[in-house]
Amino acid sequence: MRLSRSLAPVTVAVALVLSLPYDAMPYARVHDGKPPAPSLFGAACRTTVHSSHVVAYCHNPYVDTDRVRLHIKCARWWDLATDSAPVDTLPAMTVRLNGRCWKEVRSVWISHQKER
Repeated sequence: MRLSRSLAPVTVAVALVLSLPYDAMPYARVHDGKPPAPSLFGAACRTTVHSSHVVAYCHNPYVDTDRVRLHIKCARWWDLATDSAPVDTLPAMTVRLNGRCWKEVRSVWISHQKER
């Protein structure tokens, strides 16, 4: 009889520990020493400059929406640089962006922004 009374608190304690959720229980985390894989993001863009006209095609192969903008810097000091309006590139979607300078184009680039 004495043995069963001494086991009762131990049995209750084990039952409580086993009923805890998995996240509440302490456990060792094992790391393989490698950095975590980067999240894949960003549309692949290609630009074409013909005379003073610029055309860019951006294709988004990833799951997250990519907000892309075309930026054009013109060669002449009096020619204004232009930035296109942002365009949301949904997954598996290709968008076309275009712009121009009055004369020659100095540089072209695309900016990417992750949608929140």
